[in-house]
Amino acid sequence: MSVPRPLAPSPVEAAAQRHGRFGGGAGPRLFLLAGAGFAWLIPALWNSTYFYALVIWDALIFLAFLLDWFRLPSASRLLVKRESHNSLSIKVASDISIAVTNPTNLDLRIDVMDELAPSPWHRLRWLNLIVPSRATESVTQQFIPGERGDMQLGQVYLRYRSAFDMAERWAVADLRQTVRVYPNFEHAAKHSVYLARSRRLELQMRLMRLRGSGSDFESLRDYREGDEIRNICWTATARRGKAVAKTFRVERSQAVWLVLDCGRLMRTRSEGYSKLDRAVDAALVLSQQALYSGDRVGLLAYGRALNQRVLPGRGAAQLRHLVEQLALVRTEAPEADHIRAGATLLSLQKQRGLVIWITDLAETAMMPEVIDAAGQLLSRHLVIFIVIAQPEVKREAAIAPENPQQMYETVAAQEMVFRRELLLGRLREHGALCLEVAPSQLSTAVLNQYLSVKERNLI
Repeated sequence: MSVPRPLAPSPVEAAAQRHGRFGGGAGPRLFLLAGAGFAWLIPALWNSTYFYALVIWDALIFLAFLLDWFRLPSASRLLVKRESHNSLSIKVASDISIAVTNPTNLDLRIDVMDELAPSPWHRLRWLNLIVPSRATESVTQQFIPGERGDMQLGQVYLRYRSAFDMAERWAVADLRQTVRVYPNFEHAAKHSVYLARSRRLELQMRLMRLRGSGSDFESLRDYREGDEIRNICWTATARRGKAVAKTFRVERSQAVWLVLDCGRLMRTRSEGYSKLDRAVDAALVLSQQALYSGDRVGLLAYGRALNQRVLPGRGAAQLRHLVEQLALVRTEAPEADHIRAGATLLSLQKQRGLVIWITDLAETAMMPEVIDAAGQLLSRHLVIFIVIAQPEVKREAAIAPENPQQMYETVAAQEMVFRRELLLGRLREHGALCLEVAPSQLSTAVLNQYLSVKERNLI
């Protein structure tokens, strides 16, 4: 099952309107000719006749300006259209084109600037195009979004001139629209190799039924020594007059919950991505693999409140719904309410399932709240607890200090690393599968752990 590509933002178009107090100004050629006219000032120092020549020169330039100004069409006659050629994904270049329709009899030279959303990888700039009379021309630029979620695209500004280049008019087209920026689909495509492993597991699950180790009822048979008492079917035993046991098979469809912490600790950035961006990418990749394997996938993203909640489901429609909700996941400034998230998950998922919790640990002397929240789930669910590591802290802890300042920094880093290992060790003692993963390796680690759980039939 491939990730369904969401539709690109719909095209928008509007007639231009006059912009600015005067709606235009002097063209580049006017400034060039006016500068050349100052050459008359040098001989005018000795002969005043040249001064009058300068006045006549300037008058001719002004007359040419007026002639060109009134030849230019009004802004309302130009039609401007913005079109995105593909869906917008964080830190992925997308093509956005601006088309201008010129219904007049005059060829126009147009400078266009699209007021796109702020991004670390994009800056506003003027684009040039020549639009012949009664024709439509377009110019395309690449836009790299800096954040996921809904963002606002602004207006389109125009400066247009004739071939005479003595005057130019200014216009603006109101093409404001709200578009959605999705997670990075390229990361999901890079992990397509795991589909082969998922396919192999799926075939094994179809060909091999493990009796007694699953929870899906398969058949009845005579009771054998070693069978568990709880598997005896008492109604069939009463009818047949002898002990009858139930046999089960491994469930092919499990509930998989993706739990994402959106609190302040997930705002830390590395290589242009926040920790939450990495977590969202990992959730998208895992959703694709789990749905392909026949599991039901749900989502719970939380901060101080429950931001996004998707109940477990299957199929392409579920994947599309997950993609839409993952696009809206945003970090928050306060600490997330982990206890509330854990209690909500317990109320939503009554049967045993797999919970993949992606978070980070606060560096405090007390027990982090997220550890207690995850521990409450262990009595019912299998929990994969993933902490996003801080590579710079581990590098600092491994440095051999050369002076007292470095010694204090190294000891502090080692204490932070030791405390994290101690906290994760406590969760492992209670049955959780705990990982501490570098941000860039998060998607790969999550996939490997999920497939390992499926291979070992731990749920």
